[in-house]
Amino acid sequence: MNVIRITKEFDFEMAHALFGYTGACKDIHGHSYKLSVTVIGSPITDKARPELGMVIDFTVLKGIVNTSIIEHFDHSLVLNKEFPQSKLEGINKISGRLLLADYQPTCENLLLDFVERIRKNLPENAILHHLKLRETASSYAEWFATDN
Repeated sequence: MNVIRITKEFDFEMAHALFGYTGACKDIHGHSYKLSVTVIGSPITDKARPELGMVIDFTVLKGIVNTSIIEHFDHSLVLNKEFPQSKLEGINKISGRLLLADYQPTCENLLLDFVERIRKNLPENAILHHLKLRETASSYAEWFATDN
């Protein structure tokens, strides 16, 4: 059985602030994120299936990631839900896409959220292998299924 890794890359814009942090990231700021999604599996061998020879159609993978991540996070402001309500009221007036997360919206925690969102939507024969979330040109976080 041959095993192949398939990767699709995505770009999105997102702002965040880290509640309780003492560095520069405590203030609202944005990034141009780059997300690489790698799945692993064996190419489909059933000649009756239109996906013959594919692990997963790139269009299907694109749809999964767009629906579960990009549509929610692109051009959004993501804050920890522990952010003081008094500060959120003013932000809510200027940001139509405010997302309150159950976690601190670091690159690492965003990646863990994305793993769960993608994994539950993949077809049986495609297993999530690896995610890479690039926050800046020189900074990124990675998740590997083999490590977890």
